[in-house]
Amino acid sequence: MQNGGFRLIICATLAALAPLATGLATPAHAQQDARQLFRNVARQDAPAVAARAAYLVDTTTGTVRFSKRATQRLPVASLTKVMTAYVVLREAELDDVVTVNSSDVRHATANGATTAALRAGERLTVRDLLYGAMLPSGADATHALARVYGPGDSRFVAKMNAAARSLGLTGTRYGNPDGLPKPSPGYSTAQDQAKLTETALGDPVLLAIASTARYTVPASKVHRAHVWTNSNKLLGKSAGAVGLKTGYTRAAGYCLSFAADRDGHRIVGVILGESNADRRFQTAGRLLNWAGEQPTSDV
Repeated sequence: MQNGGFRLIICATLAALAPLATGLATPAHAQQDARQLFRNVARQDAPAVAARAAYLVDTTTGTVRFSKRATQRLPVASLTKVMTAYVVLREAELDDVVTVNSSDVRHATANGATTAALRAGERLTVRDLLYGAMLPSGADATHALARVYGPGDSRFVAKMNAAARSLGLTGTRYGNPDGLPKPSPGYSTAQDQAKLTETALGDPVLLAIASTARYTVPASKVHRAHVWTNSNKLLGKSAGAVGLKTGYTRAAGYCLSFAADRDGHRIVGVILGESNADRRFQTAGRLLNWAGEQPTSDV
């Protein structure tokens, strides 16, 4: 922040506290006024966000750092797969083996979705399929997991919505396990997805998956070799980045749920409805840097 910005904060705070000297305001009133003035200055100094909605929170302190249409219900594309992974981890063992079938492969190709390049007949562990669903955002891997642990999409989606309710995601309704337009993508909010991101990263398995830049499955007698690269470009480029998920459909635009650990604080953010693929990462990086420059608690 430039020196002028610091002068503005100091002046605003002094102006709010000045009535104390004349007995015209109580300390509580003055503190509230100063706090509100500080928030207004911080908003003016925040990075520009072109996306339809965004939310940034310091989950260590519970302080909301940025909010733009954070409760507006929007499609979230493949951010949906975070809930899919969350549900699978409560239904399955990581070493369970799932056989990929033709419907899993066909589902991804017929919908023009990103894939983990799976083939019918391959047998992979749940652990491997979770990496395939989260890193390259494979709709084939997601479909295989939902098919087995629903069993079937409709039952699996019911479990997703039950989990959303239990987590207090009141603005969220899932329509399928992958966020694709058909049969229904469902909807969520930036605020709800931030809550889900915080919860997901509290699971050591999901934290490990989300923070992995590249994952290799060596060839075996029951499956081909696979190498999956994480689509989250913040990893390795933004200090402390630990996840979480990218997404895109025409209706949802470019989406991103992200998090970083900095100076003992975990900062979690969500960007929904961005029109430019790379700008979501640039915006996320700027928001994280800006949040790190702000005081760690209210005035």
